[in-house]
Amino acid sequence: MTDPIGWDVAEKVAVRIAGREPLADSYHAHSLVPDFAELTAEAEALVAEATGLVSLAGPARARVTDRPGWVRANLASFRRMLSPLTGRLGERMPTNPVAARATRTLTGVEVGTLLGWMSTRVLGQYDLLVVDDETAAEQDLVYYVGPNVLALEKRFAFPPREFRLWLALHEVTHRAQFTGIPWLRGHFLSLVEASLGSIEPDPSRFLAALRRAAAEIKAGRNPLDEGGLVALLATPDQQEVLGRIGGMMSLLEGHGDVTMARAGAERIPSAERFARVLHQRRAQTSGVAKLVQKLVGLEAKLKQYEQGERFIEAVEAEGGPEYLARAWEGPELLPTLAEIREPASWMHRVGPPGSPTALAGGAIVAG
Repeated sequence: MTDPIGWDVAEKVAVRIAGREPLADSYHAHSLVPDFAELTAEAEALVAEATGLVSLAGPARARVTDRPGWVRANLASFRRMLSPLTGRLGERMPTNPVAARATRTLTGVEVGTLLGWMSTRVLGQYDLLVVDDETAAEQDLVYYVGPNVLALEKRFAFPPREFRLWLALHEVTHRAQFTGIPWLRGHFLSLVEASLGSIEPDPSRFLAALRRAAAEIKAGRNPLDEGGLVALLATPDQQEVLGRIGGMMSLLEGHGDVTMARAGAERIPSAERFARVLHQRRAQTSGVAKLVQKLVGLEAKLKQYEQGERFIEAVEAEGGPEYLARAWEGPELLPTLAEIREPASWMHRVGPPGSPTALAGGAIVAG
């Protein structure tokens, strides 16, 4: 069996596209490692106080990296996560060595191009993927892409310590979610595995997806708006799983932004400006960059922040943080993407705090 993705090619292409930010060699870069080590620990304490979520995996570990380092970390994660799918695809690879090599090179270039572009945009990331014995030391890390952080600080004259704490709050909130809610990481990974495990590498499905896309365009809708190529190629069953993943991620992203604002209210005077500038930066993306965002599903991810925040606002307006905490009681109480968009339907389904279904798990106050 041949791996259908040329991971070595992907790395070379991604690193080349990522380029090198000149500020990476400036004296400002020397402050990144000690600052993020200190501010990540401070952020963890602020998030625990604001949400009641306490990590069951010990203190957070911060790692400042450059763009190539981020690329390599994500290639390793993608390779682990996609192995069930790539294994099946490998079985259908051409038996001709020349054709197989050409296919691996092409897919490597595609993966590398996307990751290389994304490495120029990412500021921070929590690595939540599978922890195994061989690579445990390289997982459960809070990454900060130093050159990208420095570039924004310089361009917009952000106060560095404030901005770095602000970033740390968002990423540490995600870590608190996945390590403070015992069932959440396993549930998320099971949904990802279900979506990948059901994909059949059938060219006819790709053609059918293109026909659906054409119909969507004729109806005045962009077929890439709701999740990129993955959503476009999904079967109805896969769409159901993607809807559950989308609902959960909207909740977590919205919760991350809400927590970031609340936990840093007294420590980050510039927080409102940071949020406004980054929102404008996302909205001003155009041309090829806009298309890439849609293709990889990043456009849909950006919607998750806004939809998640509106969902949390509606639920807390009805019953306070205790009502929102119902979502952390068990997988069956997580909102779907449809419920994120219609918070009243989720509240009707799960009921207020103290409802009988609440007895299935211990509530964690998350407001």
